Amino acid sequence: MKIFIASDLHGSAEYCRQMIEAFTKENADKLLLLGDILYHGPRNPLPEGYSPQEVISLLDTVKDRVICVSGNCDAEIDRALLPFPVLPDFGAIFADGLNIYFAHGHKDAPALSEGDVYITGHTHVPLNTVENGYFHLNPGSLSLPKEDSGHGYVIYENRKFVFKRLNGEAYDELDTDKKEEPAVEQTVVAERAPAVKRPQVVRRKLVIRRR
Repeated sequence: MKIFIASDLHGSAEYCRQMIEAFTKENADKLLLLGDILYHGPRNPLPEGYSPQEVISLLDTVKDRVICVSGNCDAEIDRALLPFPVLPDFGAIFADGLNIYFAHGHKDAPALSEGDVYITGHTHVPLNTVENGYFHLNPGSLSLPKEDSGHGYVIYENRKFVFKRLNGEAYDELDTDKKEEPAVEQTVVAERAPAVKRPQVVRRKLVIRRR
């Protein structure tokens, strides 16, 4: 199974259109949306091409392949207008021997086991890390990326997750079958605030390479 994973459209018809074009090029089986679909949110600026009604029409063209979970900006009326079911808090996909759990990310994580994969959105910042034995991933935001990250998505296929820009360029990956330590970071392009120290957390820094 090939899954296209994206999050935080926030009502942008422009980036919804680009997402569907990328989804078509990837020839993925499912489109997994991690919430915050229609409303831009009170803390965010209006994204480019803000048009929730157009987003609904665009998503209607792929509704039979969408899996969606609700975000903190998805009101009851938003969920009612979307042309596919919207899960309230968490969802799960079991593929290729992996337990893949997903949520928007604004609530506490469920109880997870070593080797599980947990995918969230919400922060608008890509993430590829290991926490207490499980893999925690975030594709970032399609329309309003933060911390110098780009507009992008993640592709899952054959136990591997590949982080990509909307133009299809890959910039990071997680192969769940590889047990070696992450490579030492070689390039730093943007300064980041020091990571908050948490117990039993191994963090893998995301390196953003520009061409």
